[in-house]
Amino acid sequence: MTDAVARSTRRAAALVAGLLLLAGCSTSQDAVVTGGEFQFVAPNGRTTITYDPPEDRGRVTGITGESLLRPGETIGLDDYAGQVVVFNIWGAWCPPCREEAPDLQFVGEQTGAVVLGLNVRDDRALATDFLRDRGLTYDSIFDFPQRNLARLDGFPRNAVPSTIVLDKQHRVAWVTLLPIRVPELIPVVERLAAE
Repeated sequence: MTDAVARSTRRAAALVAGLLLLAGCSTSQDAVVTGGEFQFVAPNGRTTITYDPPEDRGRVTGITGESLLRPGETIGLDDYAGQVVVFNIWGAWCPPCREEAPDLQFVGEQTGAVVLGLNVRDDRALATDFLRDRGLTYDSIFDFPQRNLARLDGFPRNAVPSTIVLDKQHRVAWVTLLPIRVPELIPVVERLAAE
């Protein structure tokens, strides 16, 4: 085997391993609720998961941090009590995040749901420029150290972008570890708004 073929084989194996890691853990269980808190599990390695019935959904709490649109101001999920929240994990360094940001803005405008970003592993100035350059009006929490992301028990830290849709009680109803698709996301949000 030549060195070029060996390097190519190693690269392909690393790419497959990375994709499997992004897909999450493989298990036969759905989301696990421990004392009402959300714990992420990806059944059979799925990348898009619906959590139903509502009483089986785990709640997300304690997500808070500095606003990227209003520096010095603290924002969090508790600011949106009683509202459906489209919670998007993103980074300015992430090409799919750049593509889906206008779609998230559109979903928020079309459905009336709150779109709240969680910016991870970014420089604050670059993240703020990302929002302003795209004319985004939905806010994001600056979470460089990923402390908020760690509050999502079991959620893969490397799955960026990811979107978690929370029902009006801020229970996890739907997750995708892939860039959003507007025709898929709007019906989810509308169904939760009607609950």
